[in-house]
Amino acid sequence: MFTTTGSRGLYKAPLSKSLLLVLNGLTVMLTLLPQYQQLFMYNLQAVTQQHQVWRSLCGRLVCLDVKDSFCSSLLIYNFRIFERRFGTRKFASFLLGTWCLSALVDFLLAQAFQFLFDYEVEELPAGLLAPVFSLFVPFYLSIPRMPVTQVLGHIQITNKSLVYVVGLQLLTSSPFMWLLALSGLISGGLYHSNFLRLQKILFVPAWVSRIGRYILEPLFSSSQPSSETPLGMGATLDIQRQQRMDLLDQQLLLAQYNEARRNARHQPQAGLLQWTRLFPSLRHRGQNRPPMQPRPQAQTHQSTQPTLDNSPVAEEQVARLVEMGFSRIDALEALRASNNDINMATNFLLQH
Repeated sequence: MFTTTGSRGLYKAPLSKSLLLVLNGLTVMLTLLPQYQQLFMYNLQAVTQQHQVWRSLCGRLVCLDVKDSFCSSLLIYNFRIFERRFGTRKFASFLLGTWCLSALVDFLLAQAFQFLFDYEVEELPAGLLAPVFSLFVPFYLSIPRMPVTQVLGHIQITNKSLVYVVGLQLLTSSPFMWLLALSGLISGGLYHSNFLRLQKILFVPAWVSRIGRYILEPLFSSSQPSSETPLGMGATLDIQRQQRMDLLDQQLLLAQYNEARRNARHQPQAGLLQWTRLFPSLRHRGQNRPPMQPRPQAQTHQSTQPTLDNSPVAEEQVARLVEMGFSRIDALEALRASNNDINMATNFLLQH
């Protein structure tokens, strides 16, 4: 669904995994126990007038609305790429810094709104919402935008469009969600630009990071999908097939990006959404694949590892796929990619 983050799941993202599991688990518990929801409401009036400062902590962690929890979870899952790229400690420091900054910015924006429109903001949506919105700042600045297709010849669909759609859905879920979104964007911009050396002031200490590495990371870390894992020959072949299909997908995405850049000004697009560019047939994959370089004979004789490209294809499996309605060329390509596994080849053909 999110094409910018790859297909490794939550590997090397223990903090993102812990946020998804713990916060969503608390949301479900509070939904089943509504008598305790009062403790987790983000009530600004209670913080300022009754000096209940603890509400700034409890009210800005757990979502009380299931829809807000679902949308924020989708965004956290997508933004896990920053934890992989920068490391868990820097990712945690960004969330901590923007969480602290947004607490101050929330209060300032509420006071400004009351001054301009003579309306007091008493309560804001609860949850880890402002730090989630703050992650749109590095997402906009750091993640490259690659065109996928066009709608009506003018509206361009990119690999980042769906993320913005989910963010817009979260933005329109509550009346004062815009205030948290603006607070998060301001906090994210200040922390990302290192304004007043905020990254040196608000950060996760090294000793806290070590405690999390030895205590929390074993609970929430995900294992690496490696062919060296002793799971048996079947698991090894499955991993090799998955890696090969992932490589084909990466090559196809790169070829589509280069082709879109070349033909952006020369091929006017008209009509509705072009699904053939989103899901090209398998015969086009061979055209986008880079040409194979000839290998020296010495290396060919010394190599003992069999490749999946030279694996024979059973004719009866090709006939079964042709009977299902697929072309022979597509069936051959799918069987080679799946190492003659007809179930995986069928799923591969249905998805592409």
